[in-house]
Amino acid sequence: MKKHIPNFITCLNLFSGCVGTCFAFQGETQWAFHCILLSGAFDFLDGFAARMLKTHSPTGKELDSLADAISFGLLPGAMVFYLLSQATHTPIPFIGFLIPVFSALRLAKFNIDDRQTTSFIGLPVPANAIFWGGLIHSHSPFLASQPWMTIGLTVVFSLLLVSALPMFSLKMKNLSWNDNKTQYSFLAVCALLLLLLRSDAFAPIITAYILFSIAIKLFGKKAANN
Repeated sequence: MKKHIPNFITCLNLFSGCVGTCFAFQGETQWAFHCILLSGAFDFLDGFAARMLKTHSPTGKELDSLADAISFGLLPGAMVFYLLSQATHTPIPFIGFLIPVFSALRLAKFNIDDRQTTSFIGLPVPANAIFWGGLIHSHSPFLASQPWMTIGLTVVFSLLLVSALPMFSLKMKNLSWNDNKTQYSFLAVCALLLLLLRSDAFAPIITAYILFSIAIKLFGKKAANN
């Protein structure tokens, strides 16, 4: 029985993503964003349960990617589609579906890349979804009035999903400061942003995550050269 528990939690992730997509197409951005966060919680819990119960399986790995493609790909794509459809009645809103397309490519690459066990290459799809959910939840009127900005961000973040940019993981093998300086520093920034911005903090948090990763790549390379 216990081997089915992680897959059940993954199915809750998928279900939440489906519900959120319905909300997104109806313009209920607050509820759609809450579904992204709920799916994110289930996405964390299914992996945690699999590790605790020692029930990793090929089926669970594939199911997880399929659920993520909906919850963190189609759902934010639907939010962008609805947002752009409020600004124009041309086919331009369909650009929002670049998000699920590139999210699926990102997930496919992740599944066959054994270099991404302790860190990531490219922006993780949950982080991308949280960025879009938080951005639209907090700044929907502004984004609707600036469709070209929304389109530009869609293209940039879609490319980040499949980029070669190394990005750190929040997984920590121990609690040592020396071994986890990046993680602790980033978590401190997250806490500060949440304290200052509250529900508007999610898009800035993901932006900070990207900037941290770029800084590590740049300064890490300089340190290695020196």
